[in-house]
Amino acid sequence: MVLRGKRYKKEKKTVLGTFRNALNGIIYTYSVEINFKIHLLVAVLVLLFSYILELSKMEVIVCILLIGLVLAFELINTVVEMIVDMVEPHEDPLAGMIKDASSGAVLVIAVTSAVIGLIIFIPKLYMLFV
Repeated sequence: MVLRGKRYKKEKKTVLGTFRNALNGIIYTYSVEINFKIHLLVAVLVLLFSYILELSKMEVIVCILLIGLVLAFELINTVVEMIVDMVEPHEDPLAGMIKDASSGAVLVIAVTSAVIGLIIFIPKLYMLFV
């Protein structure tokens, strides 16, 4: 995928077109961000273990919500990094701090999600092995 700057203002918007644009953004992020791939792998494992351990409906809803938040934060982080690179293509300490802060936001939501996941899964695993 080649990035070409602004979309044309005359581009007619359709519901299908906006979904296609959103999907293109997700595919682009998947193709360039290793962390997005890792988050997707963890998401699949969480959903698989949710099924195997027979989590309650509310526990599954919490897991799905957290998965969505982590993936959304990763997408937003990619956007921030791309904007910073576009505005300041040269190495700049402030640009680096902006990128670091954006990555930090992803880390905070990922760690928070992991802690909540452990709170949900550890008792289930404990009961399985006791």
